[in-house]
Amino acid sequence: MSQPKRGYRDLHEHLDQLKKEGLLLTIDRPIDKDSELHPLVRWQFVGGMDEGERKAFLFTNIHDGRGRKYDIPVVVGALAANRAIYSAGMRAPVEEIQAKWDKAIAHPIAPRIVNQGACQEVVHEGAALQGEGKGLDRLPIPISTPGFDSAPTLTATNVITRDPETGVQNMGTYRAALKSSDRLVVRMATRVGGAGGYRHYQKHQKRGDKTMPCAIVLGCPPYVAFMGPQKLPIDADEVAVAGGLAGEPINMVRARTVDLLVPAEAEVVIEGLVDTEYVEPEAPFGESHGHVALEEFNMPMSVTAITHRRHPVIPSYISQVAPSESSVIKRVAYEPLFLTHLRDALGVKGVKKVALHEPLTGLLRVTVITVERGLPRTEVWRALYGATSFKGDCGKICIAVDEDIDADNADALLWAMSYRMNPVEDVLALPHRGQGHGPKREHDQEEDSTLLMDATMKSPMPPLALPKQEYMERARAIWDEIGLPRLRPQPPWFGYSLGDWLPEWDAAAKRAVEGRYLENGRISEQQRRKGLKPETKFRPDPTGKGNGKG
Repeated sequence: MSQPKRGYRDLHEHLDQLKKEGLLLTIDRPIDKDSELHPLVRWQFVGGMDEGERKAFLFTNIHDGRGRKYDIPVVVGALAANRAIYSAGMRAPVEEIQAKWDKAIAHPIAPRIVNQGACQEVVHEGAALQGEGKGLDRLPIPISTPGFDSAPTLTATNVITRDPETGVQNMGTYRAALKSSDRLVVRMATRVGGAGGYRHYQKHQKRGDKTMPCAIVLGCPPYVAFMGPQKLPIDADEVAVAGGLAGEPINMVRARTVDLLVPAEAEVVIEGLVDTEYVEPEAPFGESHGHVALEEFNMPMSVTAITHRRHPVIPSYISQVAPSESSVIKRVAYEPLFLTHLRDALGVKGVKKVALHEPLTGLLRVTVITVERGLPRTEVWRALYGATSFKGDCGKICIAVDEDIDADNADALLWAMSYRMNPVEDVLALPHRGQGHGPKREHDQEEDSTLLMDATMKSPMPPLALPKQEYMERARAIWDEIGLPRLRPQPPWFGYSLGDWLPEWDAAAKRAVEGRYLENGRISEQQRRKGLKPETKFRPDPTGKGNGKG
């Protein structure tokens, strides 16, 4: 089958690129998809590894909990196990990704409809979908959270539905639990401002339609795959924005059994009809907010066809407790959006960085705003208010810090809160916040609240009591030279001035490390005073006379 011409990478080509860059591990040993696959990849997120050490995992020898073997590989972490992998998929350095998104959203390129695509090289319909080992049961879909999940669940999805009124397609990332060889249950968010697919579902119900056409796509070209988790303007055509990223139209082909367009270079497409009358229990499932989503009613979908490449690869997301693949995807996209909002829309120019806390809290709950030293207090608070209200499900706890505080170091955050924040003056609680995405749902009518904290320095402070950088670096070289265990420095790992420090003290410290402390003793002897209370502050006088201040 001849393939449409294109310049963007499909998933196979993306995996080849990851392999070239040393970002892909191929696991050929037998792996149980139901109990071993996701836990093995999970270790690189909970095992103390640096983000840069994470890889994509390609599993080529898969069986299930009953020993049944599969001939289709599974890849996990191929889109965003770390920022380098995300960057490879976006074909841009991390620092240029937001500008690329902005341009694509502002200048979308409509897709190109083609007559045939690799995603339909093999077609399963009718009887080929019925029975054990056929249809969905032929696909090696992993269990994401062994011990809690009730079914193998599709996670790395691009779920396509169409607005029955406007005809505009929506593409979202929703989980789908396998129920039989030709049935699954899809969970589309029903929260306020929720999933585009759910809005389509509601419109079909209102029209009296008993079903909604749906296509669940696995293994899109990376530019398309990134569309599902990305928060685009309502009714934006995700595939056109993907074309904007690619700089050319994305090839789309008509699905076999439903009136939808699907990416021509996808690995697998599951076509079907979502029931708009009946709902079916789905879950438990370990969710991206870090808790297990308990069993609830969601949308059954009857499968009408499964199409795929001749040699497909099925992607799966590591999600659940952050950090995870899904949280990296969101973080790289969301943080620049917050920064642009605060700097440009609100005009708080002193904001240097916005970080969404990832481990365990999963980006949605804790927002850290880094501001330049000396930013007026009113501007710090404008930034706090702006960040907590920018997105309804982000910023329950917002903390403003100085540039020397590493937003990813919880110890540094607690240090700033401990020494730079007066809770009476620098903490504010706001009522009437929705629950958002989490173990408690806003449609249960239970409200949340917001906590804002200004943990910036209000006046100069003495230096951090660690050796200066040059001495720590000298010691690090000795550490490495004598073969001591590998270090993983977390800032702050050296001392630096916080404003309350004088050149005379620098000079005294230099004399001390040169072995000339006796000279410092002779200088201090000349500063002796009568009648002062111990612990009276002293500031060296450049004239040499000295002074004491009470």
